[in-house]
Amino acid sequence: MGDIAKDLTAGTVGGAAQLIVGHPFDTIKVKLQSQPTPLPGQLPKYSGAIDAVRQTVAAEGARGLFKGMGAPLATVAAFNAVLFTVRGQTEAFLRSEPGVPLSVNQQIVCGAVAGTAVSFLACPTELIKCRLQAQGALASIGSAAVAVKYAGPMDVARHVLRSEGGVTGLFKGLFPTLAREVPGNAAMFGMYEAIKQYIAGGTDTSGLGRGSLIVAGGLAGGSFWMSVYPTDVIKSVIQIDDYKNPKFSGFFDAFKKILASEGVKGLYKGFGPAMARSVPANAACFLAYEMTRSSLG
Repeated sequence: MGDIAKDLTAGTVGGAAQLIVGHPFDTIKVKLQSQPTPLPGQLPKYSGAIDAVRQTVAAEGARGLFKGMGAPLATVAAFNAVLFTVRGQTEAFLRSEPGVPLSVNQQIVCGAVAGTAVSFLACPTELIKCRLQAQGALASIGSAAVAVKYAGPMDVARHVLRSEGGVTGLFKGLFPTLAREVPGNAAMFGMYEAIKQYIAGGTDTSGLGRGSLIVAGGLAGGSFWMSVYPTDVIKSVIQIDDYKNPKFSGFFDAFKKILASEGVKGLYKGFGPAMARSVPANAACFLAYEMTRSSLG
């Protein structure tokens, strides 16, 4: 099996592991991000992550935590296959000769290139996921953003294609998606390699065990969100914004308005669930990727 096929297969398995472990955390993150600023004297719908979990389970059952998983599940193969395959091909391009380990800086470049490629898959997928995850929270306060109730991922896609500018509507939020994926993946793959080399005591990391890979993958995932979280908040509010009566005119307008109304903490809504998700989900992803890649020879 060629390197591309190995990366495609291993990336798919890693992505599935990441999604199953991390999606409930992601649901809570988006609900916290999408709740509007309460009026003076009013309390927010969710007082925090634990309260969001409690209300979601009470209203929708445990399956409410997995709402919106259909879209990323349907595309997880393509997303992670592209991410790890582009990273693998960039590694091959940068490698001076076959088998030579890359430096941390080279892995940062590989991550940035892979992040650019996956942004074009991530944007429409995330738009569908965010719409589904956010509509419950928004409906409870009568927001115009949920004048249309979505029955599922395909219903979101049909509505956007019909009523929000066709195919271009599915790419609403592409700029913040790129601004998240490029530096985020650069940080993640760079950190993953740095931790592996630190544990191994050198550039040869082929002998690392599962525990080391779990630690490296988990910390690498955390570095993704540490580097780009405010961008993700802006992406989410833009993607769920009402098409006919938008609250935000673009990325920088959303940044200014969130900062003006909520301060810096507004750019970190949902940060706790994001970090809580990122460590186990990415640990599962990298471990599944490495084990599958190794088993394929």
